[in-house]
Amino acid sequence: MILDLIASRNYAEESEVRAMPMVLRIERVDPPSRTALLEAAAASAVAVCLDPRADVGGEWHEAVRAWVAGRIRKVSRRARGVQWDAVQELPGVTITVDGASVRSLLPVLVTETPREVAKLQISGSDLPPDEPGAVPEGARLLYVNPRVEMSAGKLAAQVGHASMLLAPRLSETELKAWALLDYRCAVRTPSVAEWDALIGRDDVVAVRDAGFTEVEPGTTTVLAV
Repeated sequence: MILDLIASRNYAEESEVRAMPMVLRIERVDPPSRTALLEAAAASAVAVCLDPRADVGGEWHEAVRAWVAGRIRKVSRRARGVQWDAVQELPGVTITVDGASVRSLLPVLVTETPREVAKLQISGSDLPPDEPGAVPEGARLLYVNPRVEMSAGKLAAQVGHASMLLAPRLSETELKAWALLDYRCAVRTPSVAEWDALIGRDDVVAVRDAGFTEVEPGTTTVLAV
């Protein structure tokens, strides 16, 4: 059901805005690498949607269904120390990749954002570029638009969109294999020429941003292969 809604994207008109809070663990000392944090974000977002609790009859189903039926908004915030510990008590899924952790929470009405999340900072979540290693076996490739500058916080939401939109394109066997890898993703920035070659392919899922922050409306931010 959830995958069917994501695949159709014939969302209903929204009377109230819903969003998935994404909490990025960025400690002052020894912060994570940008790539690892984005890969953890992509995996945790789709993990919430594919969690058994989001299935019909599950305790998360109605919250996820209502959110997916609208626009799949996400809001990234940073946390450290006791702030990070506090959000672990809220319903959601934490994924850690190479020491970088992100917890994607159950979508909520923006007006009902939990107090532990609302007090976290949205700004200040950027990290310097890094050189990622080889693509891990079984990881799903997500390509970031090389022409557009985005903060790590903005990109965390975008790669989360990409992993979600990719999931309905996979077979049941592929989804089960991906789940065994904790929905491992590899986030990479291609050359401009590589991006242009990818963007028109039928086997590529494109994320086009609504343009609320940082980029112009309709900008293609991420491609999922």
